Amino acid sequence: MDSKEKVLEIMEKAGKPVTAGDVEKLSGLDRKEIDKVFKELKKENAIVSPVRCKWEPAK
Repeated sequence: MDSKEKVLEIMEKAGKPVTAGDVEKLSGLDRKEIDKVFKELKKENAIVSPVRCKWEPAK
């Protein structure tokens, strides 16, 4: 499983919008890696931000 899949899976399991810090705690991934993945997912429109600084998978 690559980082993108892992981050999306964690976001789906959370069931609510999460911050990069939340993903870091739940996944054990490095914060820089998470920021990189978030940037890629935003470009792909795979995640959306319903609340400032919090993200969830796009529907």
